[in-house]
Amino acid sequence: MQYMPDCYVRSMAESPFDDPELDVQILRVVRAIGDTGSITAAARALGYSQPAVSQQMKRLEQRLGVPAVERIGRRMRLTEAGRVLARHAAAVTTALDAAAGELAELRGLRSGRVRLVGFPSASPTVIPQLLANLGAQHPGLSVTYVEAEPPEAVEAVREDRADIALTFSYPGDRDDPHGSSASGLSVRAMGSDELLVVLPIGHAAAEAGRVEVEALADENWIAGCPRCRGHLLELCGRAGFEPRIGFETDNVVAVEALVAQGIGVATLPRMAVDSFPQLPGVVTLPLPRAEARTLHAVTAVGADRVPSVRMTLAALTRVLAP
Repeated sequence: MQYMPDCYVRSMAESPFDDPELDVQILRVVRAIGDTGSITAAARALGYSQPAVSQQMKRLEQRLGVPAVERIGRRMRLTEAGRVLARHAAAVTTALDAAAGELAELRGLRSGRVRLVGFPSASPTVIPQLLANLGAQHPGLSVTYVEAEPPEAVEAVREDRADIALTFSYPGDRDDPHGSSASGLSVRAMGSDELLVVLPIGHAAAEAGRVEVEALADENWIAGCPRCRGHLLELCGRAGFEPRIGFETDNVVAVEALVAQGIGVATLPRMAVDSFPQLPGVVTLPLPRAEARTLHAVTAVGADRVPSVRMTLAALTRVLAP
């Protein structure tokens, strides 16, 4: 957290707000109040004093002529005017970060920070390689990482809580998070991750060394949560049947354990299987390349002009290169 000198905090509270143009600081403040639900928490998050933030909001509302926040019970929430300001805050701060980054490059600096969010099976596979690559190529770069499923990761970028979201989508997935939810953001295809069928040892398809999805129409299936099984329904639908889903879990180890006991069959992406040592009693067979999931990097539009983001995207490309 970055704290401001007391003299600067006092000057924020005491100096008149004569400039008719909105400044980036007040946009950050409004956004923080919307995120935290209180002026006190927003001040703490930004490293300001609570009176300074209160004075800024008072002057802002005088200038706007309408309230920007309102109290609902014990929490503060943004009014329509406040939500308009908060909605533009991410684009403004991204543009300013880009400008600052380009100026830093002109001065020969190679420092910065990037906030990364990625899906669970990327955490033990892609992310360690990415961080090692960045550490070797750009030791001055600071990276933070949070794990989240694609819909939440995309939302984190939209809400300016992350700079880059590493996500995935399947062919024909009806719940693809890169549809309307990513509207207005930049979505880059970065690579692919093959889809595997997970079978118990001794299964007829496992003995043959290859599998046709149609041949598994009568099997019990182990699937993820309803939101996460769209690709399985699509895959089986194209093969002419609806899978009989008897077991539901998003735990990859549990999936393999269930398959090993002959309780059902499943599909898993290669990265998920590679996340831990494969359990005895199961075999994996690749599905056609067309069934692989696509890996994406989601950012704000123009975020690649920020050197730290551009460096991270380049490193991600190197790590995911076939």
